[in-house]
Amino acid sequence: MEQALDRASLGDFLRARREALQPEDVGLRRGTRRRARGLRREEAAELCDMSSDYFARLERGSGPQPSQRMAAAIARGPGLTPDERDHLFLCGHRTPQRLPRSEHVDPGLMRILDRLQDTPAQIMGPLGETLLQTPPAVALLGEQTHSGDARSAAYRWFTDPAARERYLPDDHELSSRVNVVLLRAASTKEGPGSQASRLVASLLRLSGEFASLWDRQEVGLRWSKARRFVHPEVGRIDLFCQNLRDPGQSQSLLILTATPGTESHDKLALLNVLGADGFPTD
Repeated sequence: MEQALDRASLGDFLRARREALQPEDVGLRRGTRRRARGLRREEAAELCDMSSDYFARLERGSGPQPSQRMAAAIARGPGLTPDERDHLFLCGHRTPQRLPRSEHVDPGLMRILDRLQDTPAQIMGPLGETLLQTPPAVALLGEQTHSGDARSAAYRWFTDPAARERYLPDDHELSSRVNVVLLRAASTKEGPGSQASRLVASLLRLSGEFASLWDRQEVGLRWSKARRFVHPEVGRIDLFCQNLRDPGQSQSLLILTATPGTESHDKLALLNVLGADGFPTD
């Protein structure tokens, strides 16, 4: 089932990828009089086996919806990565819409979470909404269940400085990029008018950092399984993050563990004993 082409997203993506490629990347000679940033449109069009006019119209957001065969040719031409090819196909050939997103936690994930009450773990929605947390997760990360747009971790990351306080500053840049990539994937998949697209529009207005990263057209970036936190009482904690998804891919279970025998393991055990409110105050 096809849906309306998101022409603006497709055009922005093609332009960014064309400008990022150098002639040498695709076996072309640079020449001495080249002024274009990256490939020229006619060069990219030739690689995709299409007319330069057709390619230019796609970039401007005024072209017709490419067939799946044409989309495959575009993906092969500029040498896109698998993640970039997936993004390209979703721009013009969306999957059928699913039923409206449920606020109910997946029963299978709930049963697993119930067995993890001594471990930092939380169930996340598709836009980074924290649906449930174990007590150790609250002790480590603070209360992360919110209402409105602030339910989204990406929205909080770019609009509330406090959202970054428990993450190592050296990792903030990567976290910003990953949050943008994940929200781009959600808005591309769900399409215009979706909750994901509305969050993107809000963040483009509210955050210059988000807008700058959005213009990069990055896709496929993922979190590292090694995650570094900074707790206000016990300091830095290095943990390993395991992400379990339900069959529908709409919710996931994040589980954070420490290597036995390490300082981080001891700090995590202390947090588990004292809880979110267990530290004495002056």
